Amino acid sequence: MLEMLLCSLLTIFPDYLFRRYGQGKRFGKEITLFSVWFELRWGITACLILTVSLITVIFYNHPSTTNVTLFFRTVPIVPETNGRVAEIYVGFTGPVSKGAPIFRLDSSKQEAAVETARRKIAEIEAEMAVARSDTAKAQSQIQEAESARQQTLDELETKQELQRRNAGNVAFRDIEKLQVLLQGREAAIATATAARQSAEEKISSVLPAQKASAEAALAQAQVELEKTIVRAGVSGRVEQFALRVGDIVNPLMRPAGILIPEASTKSLQAGFGQIEAQIMKAGMTAEVTCVSKPWTIIPMVVTNVQDYIAAGQFRGGEQLIDPKQVREPGTLLAFLEPLYKGGLDDVTPGSSCIANAYSNNHDLIVSKDTSAVRGVALHVVDALGLVHALILRLQALVLPFKTLVFSGH
Repeated sequence: MLEMLLCSLLTIFPDYLFRRYGQGKRFGKEITLFSVWFELRWGITACLILTVSLITVIFYNHPSTTNVTLFFRTVPIVPETNGRVAEIYVGFTGPVSKGAPIFRLDSSKQEAAVETARRKIAEIEAEMAVARSDTAKAQSQIQEAESARQQTLDELETKQELQRRNAGNVAFRDIEKLQVLLQGREAAIATATAARQSAEEKISSVLPAQKASAEAALAQAQVELEKTIVRAGVSGRVEQFALRVGDIVNPLMRPAGILIPEASTKSLQAGFGQIEAQIMKAGMTAEVTCVSKPWTIIPMVVTNVQDYIAAGQFRGGEQLIDPKQVREPGTLLAFLEPLYKGGLDDVTPGSSCIANAYSNNHDLIVSKDTSAVRGVALHVVDALGLVHALILRLQALVLPFKTLVFSGH
């Protein structure tokens, strides 16, 4: 409407003055309601063309959108395992710090597994003590067998010497018995040595491996026990936490509640038309008005423009992609941050807003390659941003009342 009024002052009004004072035609005589088109056809045609051109220039170089929202991230509260709720640490809503417990599942099974793993470690440690005793016992048996062998060997050598001096003094059968007994003593030494080696191998390799396996089982059991206590991964606020003691929790069915993390930085996400992809650049200034902060214009700056449009994304599957399935054209996502610190402090997350972005042609205007005519045109384009800013301020005045009307109040 403002553009049409401005264009009519430049086209229809001069045409009327020419008809009235240049040609002497009077309104109500030569210029009537039925002859307005014929008499003022040039002014009306020029007004329509100029209005369309002006609106196109304004909205192309100064993009506007109502698809602006202060998005916030939510984290579902789900356990890593199934179970029955045994204890609740938070209410239906409230703040929670990082690492704080939210609720606990029944952990009797996990506690039994931890106790079993601990008993297994104690059993292996007892076996290690027994193996050390077996090593000492085998060492004593080796010494005993070596002493018996040495005694048998000495007796055998003595009788062999006596037989050598006089064959009739010692019976050959006695010497054979001593030789057989000596072999038995040597076999006893080998048996005791093997028993000692087995005990040492059990102490150095088998039992430590079994203990390490038992410790790993204990660590796994403790991890499973820790999973029964669901903790907050980040600091934030718990909302809609309706879980109660006795409820069965299954992570595959539904979350127990919602955790809204604390936002370190606030930024608005605005969806502009695809035709404005060549205009939207990082660093552009913008203005925003939000429903939750009425009658306020917030200076913003475009920090990033997404290179992709969400309407064209697809997920690999068993069917081919048909572009006809894209019902509505997607928008160009731009991220807006407040120009001044604390600009969005009073804006409630999730609020709907209206945004205007303004192109800056200063670099092109001062460039040596820019002609005078183009420089004037760029000056006019930048000046038309004032019209767009005025429109935004009018929308800021009307937006709260419009919201009340559509909400049914």
